[in-house]
Amino acid sequence: MSTVVKGAKRALIWLGVITALIYAILTLGVVTDKTTVTPGLALDLAGGRTLILRAEPIEEGAKIDTGDLNQAVEVIRRRIDSTGVAEAEISTQGTDTIVVALPGDPDESTINLIRQSAQLQFRPVLLVGGPQVVTDADLEPTPTPEPSVSPDPSASPEPSASAEPSASAEPTPTATPEPSESPAPEPVFGETDPSSFEWLTDELLEQYKALDCTDPANISGVDTGDPKSGHVACSIDGTAKLAMGPVELTGAEVSTASSGPEYTSAGTLTGAYQVLLEFNSKGAKAFSDVTDRLFDFYKENPDDDRAKFAVILDGAVISYPSVQAHLTDGKATISGGFTQEGAAQLANQLKFGAIPLTLTLQSSEQVSATLGEEQLQMGLLAGLIGFILVIIYSFFQYRALAVVTIGSLLIAGVLTYGVIALLSWGMGYRLSLAGVAGLIIAIGITVDSFIVYFERVKDELREGRSLSAAIDHGWSRARRTILASDAVSFLAAVVLYILAIGSVRGFAFTLGLTTLIDLLVVIAFTHPILVLLAKTKFFGEGHKWSGLDPRQLGREAIYKGRGRAVGDKAATTKREPSEMTLAERKAAAAKGEGK
Repeated sequence: MSTVVKGAKRALIWLGVITALIYAILTLGVVTDKTTVTPGLALDLAGGRTLILRAEPIEEGAKIDTGDLNQAVEVIRRRIDSTGVAEAEISTQGTDTIVVALPGDPDESTINLIRQSAQLQFRPVLLVGGPQVVTDADLEPTPTPEPSVSPDPSASPEPSASAEPSASAEPTPTATPEPSESPAPEPVFGETDPSSFEWLTDELLEQYKALDCTDPANISGVDTGDPKSGHVACSIDGTAKLAMGPVELTGAEVSTASSGPEYTSAGTLTGAYQVLLEFNSKGAKAFSDVTDRLFDFYKENPDDDRAKFAVILDGAVISYPSVQAHLTDGKATISGGFTQEGAAQLANQLKFGAIPLTLTLQSSEQVSATLGEEQLQMGLLAGLIGFILVIIYSFFQYRALAVVTIGSLLIAGVLTYGVIALLSWGMGYRLSLAGVAGLIIAIGITVDSFIVYFERVKDELREGRSLSAAIDHGWSRARRTILASDAVSFLAAVVLYILAIGSVRGFAFTLGLTTLIDLLVVIAFTHPILVLLAKTKFFGEGHKWSGLDPRQLGREAIYKGRGRAVGDKAATTKREPSEMTLAERKAAAAKGEGK
């Protein structure tokens, strides 16, 4: 067995292994009820939910700036992407309306994430207590360990480890002020220490005691309060309530946030996860002042609630870690026994929390998928018609070689379907109508590849080579052309995906995906199959229905059997240059120079 044949069989085996692996993973997901055998469909095909949000300026009487509205759209888009929902459509209407269309039936957490008005605030903590309504007698010190803030471990992985906040405990500071009989003096913003108990006016203390965090209505949709005064709010999980000082930082000062594994001081993994937080230059200075003050409280008493700062999103406290170091570079880690999912969620809330407008949900409606089903059926019908026309053309032009064409298309279809189904499971990809158009165009890309290959093989046969030699030389030349053509298509898909938005990105994605699959099919199936077919009698001897019939290949040469070629009688007939092939014209020119 020749090396070429062995290489062809090896390529086919690898293609079979890749295909089997794709469908084995998909089958595992179906059996474990983690996915379905069909890919997810986008809004235009499967229907979904449409949310209409009205934007209002933060400051009363202010006007909505177009840039702020566009920033809100971008924040919402990134929030949706972080949840794994693909093919969402976000647009603006007028000067104060944002329309969000989500495919399928999104869960309540995704919808809540979108409609959060999301003014991200950082306030110093004054009191931490249990979720229930309390009285003066209940304000007794019962400290509980909380998440901690430590320096960013980017230089060396040495974050501080701390316990997850207890859901059953009802912590309060070690020095709780008793409500005075006479009203406390109103603190002045900028002149009073943000961690001073002077912010706890009688009115604020009454709000704190009356706040019931077991009521879901007090956890989401609560007013974020006056940024220049004290504030009370519940933790996002409803296990604690907090009294806090004025806002010292906002989401506008957050540069980025990410999550990652937590390490011990010795550099070993703890099994938990942490959040890496980074502020911009303005926020770094303010955060340095905050941590300098709070760290003093921590050094005096690690259980003092005033050593903590609260991160508030949409009126709910999403985290209230203790400050265990003075941080001067604007980088910190938030640790506390987080799971991977919990750390990632907090990082997303910190990173994408700042929206420069207040968003109010006006309506939430379910969109019917009836029209999408009709469009999908029409798209599939168009693809089927294109496939049939390609088959007809292939049989007319290439006779039995059309079997290779059909096999290549079928293999490409099987691989594409499996990969899209896996992407739908693994990354939430949803197939849109524009994506279906990209799949239909993929038929043309695959056909173009094997036409280039077949025609190059025919050119080599016309020059007098045997079939095996023609396939070898033809592949060497056709491969460069195919690679160049697919590279252009893939580059166009990448550029379109980066610059476009909405459904156009779905088209670009499927175009790029099918281009890569086309390369795999041509290299691992089309060429190896043709190599093996050349060893058969039907193709090797040029049967008239093989597509390699000498009488159909021109007049330059006729190959005999698998290794011999003789000149065609018609080749000696004098013809006009316009009737010659490119190879014939080159040969004629060479003979003329020889004379």
